[in-house]
Amino acid sequence: MMSTMAADSPTLRDEWRHVPHPRRLSEQHPHRGEILARHDDAMANGLPVYSDPVSGLSVFTADYLARRGYCCESGCRHCPFVE
Repeated sequence: MMSTMAADSPTLRDEWRHVPHPRRLSEQHPHRGEILARHDDAMANGLPVYSDPVSGLSVFTADYLARRGYCCESGCRHCPFVE
């Protein structure tokens, strides 16, 4: 798969595809398992978003955000660029 990210794109976090930043989704979150399952399912199906099981809001996937190529500093749950 060819990357669409620019050469000057920020560095991706370790395990960015499967591990959200702890400040964005704590390991103790009561719906963490369902959230991660929905995220993984969306990524496996090439979807840019999934529905949050609690709020019903659309959440961008890590793959979508990485392809976008930059952090928008909006606190995205699966931002691959957060240090």
